[in-house]
Amino acid sequence: MKEISGINHIGIRVTSLDQARKFYEQLGFVFIVGPIGPEPVAIMEHPSGVNINFILNADSGISENILMDIPERHPGYTHVALDVTDIESIEAALKSLKIKITEGPITLPDGGRMLFIRDQDNNVIEFHQNA
Repeated sequence: MKEISGINHIGIRVTSLDQARKFYEQLGFVFIVGPIGPEPVAIMEHPSGVNINFILNADSGISENILMDIPERHPGYTHVALDVTDIESIEAALKSLKIKITEGPITLPDGGRMLFIRDQDNNVIEFHQNA
């Protein structure tokens, strides 16, 4: 479909708006609105235009990420990859914020680089610098 022009937002299920907001504000996201709607949902946006919808109904008794942490491989979205211009700067900022880097940095055969973290609910976030 040639009419698709981009990604509008990313939906992430979380246990706590306060905890999610605190974590994602460290990454530069700004709180917009919420909770709203029947689910309910809260919205944060990064100055780059990346928009996140937090679905505020995750079971707080679950600590594993069903798509990443169990041996069975369920279908679904496993992570979000955010484009960055300077992976070394991201790595330094994450370390200064005491956000654990769970994998990487990894250099790809084409020279691209990436590293991974997890948010407060074990959702995976990739930072990706193109070659």
